[in-house]
Amino acid sequence: MKKIILAVFLLFVCHLSSWAQQQPQFTHYGFNGMYISPAYAGITNRPEVLSLYRYQWLNYDATFDDGGSPQTLMLSAHTPVRFLKGGLGLNLVQDKIANTRIQQAALSYSFHLNVGEGKLGLGVQGNINTVKKGSYRAIDEGDPNVPFNSSDTKYDVGAGVWYESELFYAGGGVTNLLRATYEFADSANTGKGRVLGENHIYATAGYNFALTNALVATPTVLLKHDTETFSFDAGARITFDEKYWGGLNYRHQEAVSALVGIALLQDNALRVGYAFDFTTFNRDAKAPTSHEVMVSYRLPEPIVRFRPPVRTPRYNFSK
Repeated sequence: MKKIILAVFLLFVCHLSSWAQQQPQFTHYGFNGMYISPAYAGITNRPEVLSLYRYQWLNYDATFDDGGSPQTLMLSAHTPVRFLKGGLGLNLVQDKIANTRIQQAALSYSFHLNVGEGKLGLGVQGNINTVKKGSYRAIDEGDPNVPFNSSDTKYDVGAGVWYESELFYAGGGVTNLLRATYEFADSANTGKGRVLGENHIYATAGYNFALTNALVATPTVLLKHDTETFSFDAGARITFDEKYWGGLNYRHQEAVSALVGIALLQDNALRVGYAFDFTTFNRDAKAPTSHEVMVSYRLPEPIVRFRPPVRTPRYNFSK
């Protein structure tokens, strides 16, 4: 059964690998399934709220302007919903890149199927994206190729698949299926510049290896593809007593990373993590380090209050 899931997963990735453009990336991708695929919604049977803040290229020197370091704030929440035979999820993202600000809100639904020892989710997503262009200095005053301080909002959709079991997970997703076009006024406010929203493709997998009764090793991988570039993350973390973890990650042509974290409260409901990225590629055009903080809170599994009737031959009487 696991081979079948892997085959479906790889076909999904290969079919989609002809599109896209990268969205914000996170070093905590192993904890952030909601951002990768709408099918993740409710798949773990525990409602969860997760926040991530990423400060990329800390103290990046833009020379003429104040700052320029990309900064991303993400908030996600998801829960199983039994009467919908699946789960619901919500993603909120604010991404700042130089003078551009991107705000996203996405609502997801995942339909769940019991497959083998785990659960398969098939998800769809509807999202609204707002892109805001800031102020720019034109070398030639009135240059129509320089964006004017304006914004545009568009709706789009996405889809994904996710498989989750106690030992193994794999999933993927694609966004911006409608490929909406965003329009912005030029510096002379006489025309419109256009930016095409490209597809974004993600695929990820991980496996939990029990080293001892208290130590679990989890290798992970994340694939990302767009119309111009392909990138991947690969790493592993070790978890002790289900409460403490540490790990290393490599991001293709970008950085090497270290992760640490701790789980607190009853049932390890509260999780706090930190990731440190050290830039290893094109260092002259970037700052040396990036930093990321994760906080999540997981609620207990919802209680089934209405149990189906149990019928046994003991209560069948005949005359």
